[in-house]
Amino acid sequence: MHTLVLFSLLQLAATLAIPGTDNHNEPIVNLGYSTYRGVRIDAGIDQYLGMRYAEPPLGELRFRAPRDPVRTETLQDASSFGPICAGTGQTTSTSVAEDCLFINVFTPSHPTVRSKLPVWVYIQGGGYATNSNANYNGTGVVQSSGYDIVFVNFNYRVGALGFLAGEKVKQNGDLNAGLLDQRKVLQWVQKYIHLFGGDPNHVVIHGSSAGAGSVSYHLTAYGGRNEHLFVGAVPESTFWPTQRTVPEMEFQFERFVDDCGCSGYRDPLSCLRSVDISIIQAANVLKPFPGGSSTPVPEWYFLPVTDGSLVPDRLYNSFVKGKFIKVPVLVGDDTDEGSIFAIDATSQADISNWFKNNYPKLSNSQLDAVNRQYPLMTPLPNHAAYFPSASAIYGDATFTCPGNQIAISAAQFVSPEKVWNYRYNVLDPVLINQGEGVPHTFETSAIFGPTNAGSADTATYEGINADIVPVVMDYWISFVKKLDPNPEKFSQAPYWEPFGRGLGKRLKLQTNATEMEALPRDLTQHYSCLVPGTWPSRARSGNNASQAVPFDPWLRKDIGLGGRMVKVAPESMVIHGSIAEWQEWMDVDFDRHIRNAESTDKEMESESNREYVEVPIPRGLVPLRVFLKEGRCTYTEPNI
Repeated sequence: MHTLVLFSLLQLAATLAIPGTDNHNEPIVNLGYSTYRGVRIDAGIDQYLGMRYAEPPLGELRFRAPRDPVRTETLQDASSFGPICAGTGQTTSTSVAEDCLFINVFTPSHPTVRSKLPVWVYIQGGGYATNSNANYNGTGVVQSSGYDIVFVNFNYRVGALGFLAGEKVKQNGDLNAGLLDQRKVLQWVQKYIHLFGGDPNHVVIHGSSAGAGSVSYHLTAYGGRNEHLFVGAVPESTFWPTQRTVPEMEFQFERFVDDCGCSGYRDPLSCLRSVDISIIQAANVLKPFPGGSSTPVPEWYFLPVTDGSLVPDRLYNSFVKGKFIKVPVLVGDDTDEGSIFAIDATSQADISNWFKNNYPKLSNSQLDAVNRQYPLMTPLPNHAAYFPSASAIYGDATFTCPGNQIAISAAQFVSPEKVWNYRYNVLDPVLINQGEGVPHTFETSAIFGPTNAGSADTATYEGINADIVPVVMDYWISFVKKLDPNPEKFSQAPYWEPFGRGLGKRLKLQTNATEMEALPRDLTQHYSCLVPGTWPSRARSGNNASQAVPFDPWLRKDIGLGGRMVKVAPESMVIHGSIAEWQEWMDVDFDRHIRNAESTDKEMESESNREYVEVPIPRGLVPLRVFLKEGRCTYTEPNI
């Protein structure tokens, strides 16, 4: 009987797989499908690197959702990172491969299944084109947390292998495979993270750039259906590029099939699965959109698409309608988000050509409207005259406005006290002298520690900007642990006020000058949110997700496009546009009152004691209702 009990206890211990050590003091974890030996470092942290979270996506699994990893019987090494996923414009090597679905876990040494530590899952960026933030070292944040968190990062498929779209992919594969990889990781965390001392009921997802865009997709997944995969979200410099439908991407699929030599096959997808990865990668490159030119090629080519399931709608729609998972959010951006992406434009014509290549359905009048709102700005070192304008346009449209939308929607649908917004404004003389200002995701090395994020920013964060590192890192760690950046903030850091209602408040993060600030009202401070961020649909009116609407400057100054914000109570507004133009941007959860506006007068004075402003405009155009107190916009549908 005692022998049976002892055997049962040993079997239970093996099943629980509490990380232990072998004779060489190396931690071991049994995941059921494989047993991994990690590395224990002197800092008191166990690192498990390059573990498989899915079966290699090769051959018949190319362009399909990830599957459970294959069982192995021998002890697997987890002492080094696995290769990253082959992306756009890359050739394969020992460090870049199609077999790339690996996960890394950093945990305090000697955890048990009863430790229940908060879990930080980081989703790297790279524009859905590459794994550009791979293999960050989580040691710094685990140490700084007081050995009180578990940190996780991973690779996911990108470029054509992660985001090739077409009807045949939908029928005989899986759209948005890269997002499904991420989903697989979140499910893996739920199943296995307790074996590393983590609490599956306290997982916070954090992403930068396309990783932040990915966080957005997981917040809105399946229409906001909560599968309890995470309890908090940190979108950092949120990247929302154009999002298209499957029919709109058939041109890309046909091109790719042709470039891979598979166009003559009855089943081109089977052909694509059979060709060598070198052929795939030769076709996995940027190309012009229909209607665009090849100079310059678009910034991003293989991207998530609306699939009617995981991605049921465009991100703006989902957030405006409140169709996202309701969790606390920490969100923000950098002062000069567009500087590392912008064309070095010498004229407004250069800007128009560049923007047309990225958003080819923009009309000339719309491009003119964009240029009017971003006229010649103060010149920057080492750049042509219109570079600052190009940088501001791209930064607002692609990064700043998405972050604003998340903050405002979370304040409206979650709680104004459960959203924290920031502007990162840490100044580095080298970048300032290069004309880049405070560029996209510049805060990353401050979040993870100067030597842990694999960037060229180490010098500034070990030098003149060293003081900002504990401030930023501790805010992030506090949010991961407490779903609030304040309880465990750095002792000398200010209290980070929630976003709140109305205009909203945000924290300016700056070395020795971190403080709260109001959201700016002035157009020159990048809060005129022009968002040509979606591809126009050929479908029915009202679903034409489209094109940036040309706005009157008064309206543009007073509200953010898309119902993001009412900046000030306007004295008068002038608006125009069709239902198809307005509907994508307006809050559609409104009283569908039909107004038959016969007036030819397009202006109406607002009254200070009114809760909203109605603007009568001619039949066929859309009256916009601006709710001043609630900070949102709706439209009413004319009787046409």
